[in-house]
Amino acid sequence: MIPNQWYPIVEAQEVRNDKPLGVRRMGQDLVLWRDIDGNLVCQGARCPHKGANLGDGRMKGNTIECPYHGFRYGADGACRVIPAMGAGARIPGSLRVPTHPVQERFGLVWMWWGDERPAADLPPVQAPPEVTDNQKLYATKRWTRPVHYTRYIESLLEFYHVTYVHRDHWFNYIDYLLLYGTPSKLGLDGRERYLAATRITNHRVETEAEGQTIRYSFDHCQEDDPANTTHYVITFTFPCTVHVRTEQFETTSWLVPIDDENTEHILRWYEYEQVKPVLRIEPLRRLLPWASLYMEKWVQDPQDVRIMEHQEPKISAGGVNKFIPVDEMNAKYISMRAKLIADATAAREPEPATPPSTGEEAREAAREPAPASDGAGRDGAPARATAAGRGTGGGRRGTKPREDAAARP
Repeated sequence: MIPNQWYPIVEAQEVRNDKPLGVRRMGQDLVLWRDIDGNLVCQGARCPHKGANLGDGRMKGNTIECPYHGFRYGADGACRVIPAMGAGARIPGSLRVPTHPVQERFGLVWMWWGDERPAADLPPVQAPPEVTDNQKLYATKRWTRPVHYTRYIESLLEFYHVTYVHRDHWFNYIDYLLLYGTPSKLGLDGRERYLAATRITNHRVETEAEGQTIRYSFDHCQEDDPANTTHYVITFTFPCTVHVRTEQFETTSWLVPIDDENTEHILRWYEYEQVKPVLRIEPLRRLLPWASLYMEKWVQDPQDVRIMEHQEPKISAGGVNKFIPVDEMNAKYISMRAKLIADATAAREPEPATPPSTGEEAREAAREPAPASDGAGRDGAPARATAAGRGTGGGRRGTKPREDAAARP
């Protein structure tokens, strides 16, 4: 998991002020709730008294009540009430739960996972314009899968697996008929065209100069029939946002770590442009995205997950895959992920203290110039890494992560 990032954890509409919501994200049990004014709160879910889960508790005004002994905690994490000790009791300061910064953006709740910082120093939530500026109607649904989030993300950064994974279930014939079949043959040639499209051409990867976004465009086509081609644009924004756009459909996935063995998939499916001129009533236009979400949850996605469950190693990283040229997007993701983790780790490490030299040592150093090295900076002085881990010296903090080279196709 990449530290110092905003991670989406649930849909904003799921968090209410009459009942807490318990979830597990980033290897931690969390509880989300709103106070009576609607303000959002995200806290560690374990009551420090005896470890009960506050997600099973109740709301009491602007506090959350533990289901075990009725201890009540405020939005700042401090314990406010211990019924067994009476109304005037002195409450130990150690009785508190951790509180995490959260924001509501794009219909989701985002939690900051990383170093403690003042609210003013937290960066904005990262999302590509394909999400922030999208005016289409949509439907959103989430579910849990028993795979590591890196493998899940990889499965959405390329689509040439679809010919082989999504070919046998009877429900896939709806895709064949509606998305791949030609009108002249009433869609009945859909499966044949679907299975014949195996080649990736015109592939191009671009990384934004600033930010954490990668874009990948390519054509998925039939080699001997250029007319049988689907054009894809995949946009990935760290830590876990994947936006997919084709002529047929448009989706946004957030692959959120639950822990090292499970991932929460939050999937948003946008309305179909093809039917917009026909269906003018908004609720009717949402029906097709909802139907697509259910098909994805119960048919398409399980087909991918069955493959991912048997991948080894379970966690993707540099050197574990033998990429081919059309895997450039996957390779870029692995490389950038390794660098973000290294940068966050380096920023946490304290600068080594330099002991003061004695007078004799200083005079000796002045008589004998220091030998030059590959990592020397200007005038032979060793170059120092920046706090972000991007130095020119040969030390650990300035060393490029090994995954950069190993992940290249």
